[in-house]
Amino acid sequence: MSERTPSAFSDVTETDVRRAFESEDYVAGDDIVTTVALALRLDKPLLVEGEPGAGKTELAKVLAGGFDAEFIRLQCYEGLTAESALYEWNYTKQLLSMQSDAADTNESMFSEEYLLERPLLRSLRGDSPRVLLIDEVDRADEEFEALLLEIFSDFQVSVPELGTVSATTPPVVVITSNRTRGLSDALKRRCLFLHVAPPSFEKERAILERKVPELDGAVATELCAMAGRLREEPLLKPPGAAETIDWARAVAALRHESENGTLDNEEIQNTLGCLLKEIEDVERVDEDLLATLRDVAETARAETD
Repeated sequence: MSERTPSAFSDVTETDVRRAFESEDYVAGDDIVTTVALALRLDKPLLVEGEPGAGKTELAKVLAGGFDAEFIRLQCYEGLTAESALYEWNYTKQLLSMQSDAADTNESMFSEEYLLERPLLRSLRGDSPRVLLIDEVDRADEEFEALLLEIFSDFQVSVPELGTVSATTPPVVVITSNRTRGLSDALKRRCLFLHVAPPSFEKERAILERKVPELDGAVATELCAMAGRLREEPLLKPPGAAETIDWARAVAALRHESENGTLDNEEIQNTLGCLLKEIEDVERVDEDLLATLRDVAETARAETD
């Protein structure tokens, strides 16, 4: 077994993390910066929970981009198997090789040539910096968590035909969950925990300033105020920051450069599908709620002028 060396991020400081976030236009509070920096320095998986659209997946992408690391993603789903997450053998290629007249009869059909790496195995191989995103782990079965625990304990996995594969440089691991089911205590103990809450008005306004710079600032203020007010409604799917960004981009795309006036009812209603993704939620925005949204938007605009 090869000796494991420290993570490529073991000397990272909070300043380094904040600089990486800024380079990727990711707006993060001090709590996120500190927790991420600790996860990097301590070689601990980072378990990120929060509502859909809160920026959990984006956090892993930003880490990879900000630190110039390879980004590896494992999307979890019900019925996810170890083979799909770790490795499989290219049976078609093996069969063709066995049938070939030129095939070497002494050649093993279970060599690197026929190995199909899946995300977990790929994250353990190589010396370059890597960020492994295990996305929506709560969608996978509980048995899959046991597999993760085995891998995270020593950052190694056994391939019977090839031997043990150990990470000489462990990857940065980000695990996201939408809390559709509870995760095991064993998995939680091995991770640093971070909860990403819906953004405040100020944070969401800063996000739009970076992500949609072409949108007039006053209009962005109105959008953030209305999105925040809609989160107070009993919606089937409250909008996250990702939906607000989509809404802002839609409004910016429909407006001409000279159009910097306040949003009107028609403009709001015609673009609500970018913010709300359930028909029941869209229909909830009746004339009364629309008037309330306009009032909230106008108040926010006046307070920031």
